[in-house]
Amino acid sequence: MNVDNSVEGGLDEPAELEPDQGTLDLADPEDRWTVTDWEAAAAAVLRKARRLGEDDSDSLVWERLGRTTLDGIEVSPLGTAEQLAGVRTAGRPARSGPWDIRVQLGAGDARRLNETARADLEGGATSLWLQVGADTDLATLLDGVLLDLAPVVLDAPAAPLAAAEAFLTYAGARELAPGTNLGVPATAAEDDLVAVARLARDRGLLGIVVDATDVHDRGASDVQELARSLALGARVLRVLAEAGVSVADAAALLEFRYAATDEQFATIAKLRAARRLWTRVLELSGADADAAAQRQHVVTSRPMMSRYDPYVNMLRTTVATFAAGVGGADAVTVLPFDSPLGRPEDFGRRIARNTSHLLIAESHVAAVADPAGGAYAVEKLTDDVAHAAWELFGRLEEGEDLDALVAETASRRETEVARRTRPITGLTEFPNLAEELPVREPDGAFDAVRPYGASFEALRDEPAATPVFLATMGSIAAHTARATFATNLFAAGGVAVEVAGPTTGVEDLRAAYAASGRSPVVCLAGPDPAYAEWGEQAAAALREAGASHVILAGRPTDYVDDSCAMGVDALAFLTTTREKLT
Repeated sequence: MNVDNSVEGGLDEPAELEPDQGTLDLADPEDRWTVTDWEAAAAAVLRKARRLGEDDSDSLVWERLGRTTLDGIEVSPLGTAEQLAGVRTAGRPARSGPWDIRVQLGAGDARRLNETARADLEGGATSLWLQVGADTDLATLLDGVLLDLAPVVLDAPAAPLAAAEAFLTYAGARELAPGTNLGVPATAAEDDLVAVARLARDRGLLGIVVDATDVHDRGASDVQELARSLALGARVLRVLAEAGVSVADAAALLEFRYAATDEQFATIAKLRAARRLWTRVLELSGADADAAAQRQHVVTSRPMMSRYDPYVNMLRTTVATFAAGVGGADAVTVLPFDSPLGRPEDFGRRIARNTSHLLIAESHVAAVADPAGGAYAVEKLTDDVAHAAWELFGRLEEGEDLDALVAETASRRETEVARRTRPITGLTEFPNLAEELPVREPDGAFDAVRPYGASFEALRDEPAATPVFLATMGSIAAHTARATFATNLFAAGGVAVEVAGPTTGVEDLRAAYAASGRSPVVCLAGPDPAYAEWGEQAAAALREAGASHVILAGRPTDYVDDSCAMGVDALAFLTTTREKLT
C-alpha cells in the first residue's frame, strides 16, 4: 500500500469495510469463558483427585490451588485483570535480542584455565567471568582472548584493586569490549570501591558488582535477595557520592548479580521487580533512572542443584535460564550440571553454553523485550514481590539483621523439603540408589552453598548397610502403588528394600521374610482391604519371625510402630528408620 492509502495496482483502499476502532471481535460464542467457567472446570479436576468434596463450592479452587511463597506472598492460581487495578509498572526489561552468554572460570592453573576459556569462546560463549587474585598470571590466562570482542568480568574479592590494576596494565591501550567489568564487589572497603570506580570511569568500563547471590546461596528468599541488592547498591551510591562521583555516574558503573531458580514465574517476577526497585532508588537519589537502567547478570541457582542424579540439573538450569531470559537478564551464566561434584568437565560446560543458544536461536526467547509484560499473573507477582522487597529494604536500612531472616527462611524451606511438599527430583523424589556418580576434581566452588536438599544428600552419602524388608500384600497390581511410594521414600534416605513379591496371605509373607536377610525393619505395603483383612496378623507374624520395627505404608494404625504416607516428615521418618536398622 502506498502513502496515499491506495493499493498497488490502482485500486483505492476499501475504507468502507474498515470496522470502527474497538469493535472488531474475533471470538465465537463457544470461545468465550468466564472465571466461573474456570472455577467449575478446575473443581471437576480436584474432585476427581479427591482434593475437593462433592458438596464443596467450586469457589474453593482458589484456596486449594493457591500457594504462599516463603516471603508470605499469596500466589493466585489464575491471573485476572481485576488483580492489576492500580498497579503501576516501571523499570520493565528493555533488552531485546540475545543475552550475553557468560561462562565462569574458577581458580586454578592459568594455562589450563586459558584452554577452557578459549574452548568456551570458540563454542559460543560471549564473555568471561574470571576468579582472579593479585598474583594471577593474566598474560597466560587471557592469551588469545580478543578483549575487544569478549567482555571480561573480574571476581577478586580478596584484592579487587590490585586485580583491577593488573588487568588494566595487561590490557594496555587495547580497546575493551562493552560490558567489561573490573568487578570490585559492593561489599569491598570504601577506599577500594572509590579507587576501582575511578579506574573504570576513566576507561569507560563497568567497575562494580552488586552480588546478591551470596545470601541466595545461604537460603535467602527472593524478597531477601532483592532487599540485599538494594542495600548494597545504596551503599555504593553513598560511598561514591561522598567521593565526589555523581549518582548517575556511579549507577552507570554497576552490574547487579541475581540467581535464577527452576521456579520460573518467581524468577521472572524477581528480575522484573529488581529493575523497578532500582529505578525507584535512583529516582529518590535525584538521578535520571533512564540514563542508568539496572544491568543484570543472572546465574543459575547453586543451592537448587543436587549432587545426586546430577543430570537432572540440566533440566533445572534450562528452566532457570528460560526464566532469566524472559525476565530480561543482560547476561546469563548457566552453571554446568556437574558443578556440585567439583570442577566441571568439557561436556558439562558445552551443555551449559548450549542451553542459552537453544533458547535464543531455536526457541527465540530473546526475540521480544519483556515477553511476560502484561500477563496478569506475572504482573501481579512482580508487584507483590516489589512491595515486599521495598518494605524489607527499609527495615535493613534501619538495622534489621538480614542473616537472621535468611536463617529462618532456610529453616522453613528445609521443613518443606523434609515433608516433600517442595520436591527435588532425583533426590527426594525418584532417587536411584544404584547410580554411579560422575567423578570430578574438587574445586571448592560450592563450599559456601547450602543445597536445598543438603539433609537428604547427607543420608545418601552414608547409605544404610541393611535394607528394609518390603512386605508386599496381594498381587502386583494391588500393592504396586504403595510399594513404589515406600521404595522411593526409603531410597531418598539411602535405604534399599528387599521385596516380598506377590503374596496371598500371612504364610507367603512369613516364607518370603525367612528367605530374605531378616531385616529388623519391615514395611507392610498393600491396599486398604488387605490391611483390614490380614494386616494385623501379618505384622504379628513378622514380629515373631524376627522383625523389631514394623512400618505401614499408609495411614497409621495401632498394630504398627510407624507409618509413611504423603505429607509425612520424610527426613524424621528416614532418620528413625535408619536408627532401627542398626
